[in-house]
Amino acid sequence: MKPLLLGAVLALLWLLAGLPFTVPSTAVAPLLQPVTVAFLLGVLARPHLTRRGWFR
Repeated sequence: MKPLLLGAVLALLWLLAGLPFTVPSTAVAPLLQPVTVAFLLGVLARPHLTRRGWFR
């Protein structure tokens, strides 16, 4: 029974050791995609484009 508990504890420690690196990279990865960057730039530029009125 002791080896089984030791194995479970070691497995949890092994999984939790990589967690601090996995979460930030998962959060940042979609922001670095070209489509996401282009969409965000378009959202930021839209108010400036509509104020000029060149689209009429």
